[in-house]
Amino acid sequence: MKRYDLRHLKSDFDSRMEEIVDKEIKAGEVIIFLFEIGDFDAIQRSADIIKESGCELINSLKFNEVDWTIVIKKEAK
Repeated sequence: MKRYDLRHLKSDFDSRMEEIVDKEIKAGEVIIFLFEIGDFDAIQRSADIIKESGCELINSLKFNEVDWTIVIKKEAK
């Protein structure tokens, strides 16, 4: 299980998250993403990215006042 901290990207984490899911993780691998929510649109965007990439969203929760954590599993294509 790997953890990717995208908080430094603020609300511009989308392209990096897509790149990681598409190129850096293998089928069957479980990944944790941390990102800053700012407003709650970021949560829906992250869920959309995961769904479109064919991954399973295992968990999604507020980590603290400004950060969100999602756990995903990349499905085999």
